[in-house]
Amino acid sequence: MAFSQAVLEKVNNLTTQPGVYLWKDAKGHIIYVGKAVNLRNRVKSYVRNDANRAVKVAAMISHAVDLETIVVANEMEALILENTLIKKHHPRYNIMLRDDKTYPYIKVTLQDDYPRVCMTRRVLRDGARYFGPFADAGAVHRVLKLMQRAFHIRTCRNLKADRPCLQYHMGHCDAPCVHYITKADYQELVRQAVDLLEGRNTPLIRDLQQKMETASDELEFEKAAVYRDQIEAIRVIQSQQNIVTQGGDMDVLGLASDAGQSCVQIYTIRSGRLMGRETFSLDHSDDESAADMTEAVIDQYYTAQSFIPRDIVVAAVAEQEDCERRLSQLKGQQVNLIIPQRGSKKKLLAMAEENARVLLEQRRLQWQHDTDKTSGAVQALARVLDLPSLPERMECFDISHTQGIETVASMVVFENGQPARSEYRRFKLKTVQGKPDDFKSMAEIMERRYNEKDWPVPDLIVIDGGKGQLHAALPIIRQAGCEAPVISLAKRIEEVFVEGRSDSIILSHHTPELQLLQAIRDEAHRFAITYHRHLRGKRSLVSILDHIEGIGPARRKALWQHFKTIDDMKQAEIDELAAVPGMTRQTAENVYYFFRLGTDEKRKQTQLK
Repeated sequence: MAFSQAVLEKVNNLTTQPGVYLWKDAKGHIIYVGKAVNLRNRVKSYVRNDANRAVKVAAMISHAVDLETIVVANEMEALILENTLIKKHHPRYNIMLRDDKTYPYIKVTLQDDYPRVCMTRRVLRDGARYFGPFADAGAVHRVLKLMQRAFHIRTCRNLKADRPCLQYHMGHCDAPCVHYITKADYQELVRQAVDLLEGRNTPLIRDLQQKMETASDELEFEKAAVYRDQIEAIRVIQSQQNIVTQGGDMDVLGLASDAGQSCVQIYTIRSGRLMGRETFSLDHSDDESAADMTEAVIDQYYTAQSFIPRDIVVAAVAEQEDCERRLSQLKGQQVNLIIPQRGSKKKLLAMAEENARVLLEQRRLQWQHDTDKTSGAVQALARVLDLPSLPERMECFDISHTQGIETVASMVVFENGQPARSEYRRFKLKTVQGKPDDFKSMAEIMERRYNEKDWPVPDLIVIDGGKGQLHAALPIIRQAGCEAPVISLAKRIEEVFVEGRSDSIILSHHTPELQLLQAIRDEAHRFAITYHRHLRGKRSLVSILDHIEGIGPARRKALWQHFKTIDDMKQAEIDELAAVPGMTRQTAENVYYFFRLGTDEKRKQTQLK
């Protein structure tokens, strides 16, 4: 693609400083974000005529029409900014590292005077130490509970307290909030906890064993029991760790790719122990090499980490020296990218790659299942109903009421087979309140919806009900100028009624197209009945005071503010009631005698009102 003269001039006038460049398409969307040590030299490589450039780069350049750059102080700032912009804009031609879920970590707030140990799912650069990730959140909670009992580390979020909390009285905390333990002693407990999490627990067990025996010999059995519990907690945590190396910290990055889909598994090894693993999926183009994907994973993953190990084991990486330099700058120490050929590291890498392959296959099956339920079901529905186009936007309507009271309707929207909740709408009907008539209700909703010209036109309209509801809706929809196909779904045997056909269509209960129709129908029903219950609940909230003559909203509010409870109001004398702001002697007497009347008299008084 030939760039415009304006873009070429912009490239020629770029600075030679480090920075980030953003390529944009004709609509102004960011399609690629890159970093550069020298912006001019890097960006010029895109505008040259190069027959040997990668397929992905050629495809990106064919859509790029504009360029934006951001200058930063150094290469490290460019790396961090690049990752921030990738996560924000999700450019089409960038390799994207995606979490399957947020794994739990154990966080030690070392930046605090009295640190706490807690679980978190966010890793920040806040001075705290993070351990993990862990695959089992339940196991993390159990470990934290054991550590709290063993080391008496606080669990409260702040230290603003005038007295110890229940945790102190239960013997689970030494109350640093009221200085029942010195800062030095508390820090020693935290140090022991960190040693435990780092796997350096052999000296700790020996030390605690000795203290327990000494306390027992001196008949201090309560203290000995505390040491015993600490030892037991350590052994439980130890049993959940696997020794994999002789020592040291490292990460092992295993990558598996197949048919344009990729999975990454990162093993976290601390002090020679396998502490956990993280799994990611990758968005990338089909021609992306394993070395390029590995480099992108390393840049995006470690930019967000508070701890970077000294060694990272990989199968291959593009620009190894540059990648090591960036990691070393992030850590502040030398970081090595190791490509093992044999030995224990090679075995660990093979294990990580094999796990990544297994997970990729599992995800491929899940992706296929999800596709069948969504886009596959949309295509099948178009085929079965003989629709003129794919029903990419489906709108479904349902009505809910109780004997005609609080009649409401819902409109839910599915786009490409999935709920688009921001597009949902609900209606409170105006013409049929108190008169249960589903046909008139449906006609009103169709008129209100399809005379609204600012809303998108659907590809398929689904009515909850049978042939009668369909015939009630169709004339209104057509009068409004909407030509979208309309069907109705009757629940008894899941019949589908289509415009222009006298007989119904019966779909198999095991087909994705019927399951899609059932899903949108059930969602419309849920949305409608939730709104109906909300309105009905508001209608039912009538205060007992509303039955007393002379008591309106202002006096009712004043009485509640003064007496707090209905029992206090019942016990009050007339003078006390009259003293409430806004009350008169007469209304005070009305309240006083109302609470002292019998049930029959109250009923008569209510009927007279």
